[in-house]
Amino acid sequence: MNYAAEFKKWVDSPYLDEDSKKELLAIESDEAEKELRFLGYLEFGTGGLRGTMGAGINKMNVYTVAHATQGMAEMIKLEGGNAEERGVVIAYDSRNNSELFSRTAASVLSANGIKAYVFDGVRPTPELSFAIRHLGCIAGINITASHNPKEYNGYKAYWEDGAQLPPQHATVVSAKTKEIDIFEGVKKDDFDEAVKAGKIIVVGEEIDKVYMENVLAQRVKLDAVKNVANDFAVVYTPLHGAGYKLVPEALIKSGVTKLYTVDEQMVLDGNFPTVKKPNPELPDAFALGIKLANEVGSDIIVATDPDSDRMGAMTRTVDGSFVTITGNQMAALLLDYIFTALKEGEGIPADAYAVKTIVSTELAAAICKANGVKLYNVLTGFKFIGEVIKNHEAEGHGTFMLGFEESYGYLKGTYARDKDAVCAAMLAVEMAAYYKAKNMTLYDALQNVYAKYGYYGEKSMDVYMEGLDGIERRTNTMKNLRENAPKAICGNAVSFVGDYLAETITYADGKVEGTGLPKSDVLYYGLENGDVAVVRPSGTEPKIKIYYLASSDSPKALTEKLEKYASETDKLVK
Repeated sequence: MNYAAEFKKWVDSPYLDEDSKKELLAIESDEAEKELRFLGYLEFGTGGLRGTMGAGINKMNVYTVAHATQGMAEMIKLEGGNAEERGVVIAYDSRNNSELFSRTAASVLSANGIKAYVFDGVRPTPELSFAIRHLGCIAGINITASHNPKEYNGYKAYWEDGAQLPPQHATVVSAKTKEIDIFEGVKKDDFDEAVKAGKIIVVGEEIDKVYMENVLAQRVKLDAVKNVANDFAVVYTPLHGAGYKLVPEALIKSGVTKLYTVDEQMVLDGNFPTVKKPNPELPDAFALGIKLANEVGSDIIVATDPDSDRMGAMTRTVDGSFVTITGNQMAALLLDYIFTALKEGEGIPADAYAVKTIVSTELAAAICKANGVKLYNVLTGFKFIGEVIKNHEAEGHGTFMLGFEESYGYLKGTYARDKDAVCAAMLAVEMAAYYKAKNMTLYDALQNVYAKYGYYGEKSMDVYMEGLDGIERRTNTMKNLRENAPKAICGNAVSFVGDYLAETITYADGKVEGTGLPKSDVLYYGLENGDVAVVRPSGTEPKIKIYYLASSDSPKALTEKLEKYASETDKLVK
């Protein structure tokens, strides 16, 4: 693509608004910036779009959002039947321009004869997934960049099952957008007029009510919180995001009477003024929460990201200080708690199953095996967890226990097909209350889990490859690893290599079998000592991610092993 020609097309276009034109004219002499903005379109994949906001085809703005939505509309029209009447539901988070982008998407769908439902304010991502199924829509759109910094926004596309768009549909949307001129090829209604005409339908509390009923139905022990309510305190922060309303509602309805919210962060603000990054994976995001928790004597601190699909938590340790519970640790705690609680009641269903991603803790495998629960290992991305649920429902058997990924995403229940921080926050608090009754913190409970199932740990490393040649460097790195597979990692022989792009598992003795999973640019190394290394390019950032999953007979030995793996990362992806 000729970036200079694209730049000129934009600044000369009568369709371009004046503010965007001024923004572009200000960089007219900066060739590198022009190339960055106009060398190519934001790539539409199974996760939709994500990028920094600004003018240009490689940025998030009303034009690229409208362009992608026109592609979605063309794909929906190909479905035939009553797809257009079933419509598309659109949600958005608290980021700057999210509401504007949601109205833009609705206006394009309306102009294409496709019914659009738009929420009347910010909503959690999982509620969007639920709403698609509840309203019987053909698709859904969520305007969010999850936990990325304030400069970012994104466009997540969903299909009728409530999971993110399948690869075959994403391919159609991508192909259609390449055929459509970003200005003249996009149809668009006036939003307010379309609402008056009934072509765009505004939805809100009526969806919240039914969604909340489904969330509350996921409680494991209904009286766990009530039993300790008088001396059990919880601190919650939405980090300026969409969990600000429904997470407190879920906690209060589950029995919490001493709920303290971080007031500064209860304010919806796309600039996220109180944190460097609105990411509950980062300890820094809990600074204000810790301050409040120490003032009120809280047992647990819970945080959700801007679109409320990821949940992080901190718990007190033996000396009363707070420590982060990692995504993998929380998943292990939840699995063990669910199984323990079920055993105290009617027992674990004979057809119980759980699902995790291949980069998530192997401790889950040990917990499921010990409790007679089948565990599925799927590719990274919650849509693959959703596929397992969908297949079980189609076959008419299987009781879903929990689905999770290491990056703080959890789902219990089949009402949605994406990770749900509203439900996860409720379950984490319920679990903390259950252990509170036993004079234990979640830290104590985690030590019990390790003692029961073994010491497992994980470490992830990011190798950034930024700049205009970043994509090429990432591609070449993955190609080199495929052509020159390591024989050993940190002195541990590689027993087998899973190449999910080639859909093969190759063992050291030369035996080859299929992965049984969809194609994906992922390499999985199983080591002779039982540890695992996984390498994949990020789908949203200019980097390659490496995950090490290990176990050992003591915490000290485990830490040393993971540090050794991390220190040799550069050798692996050189």
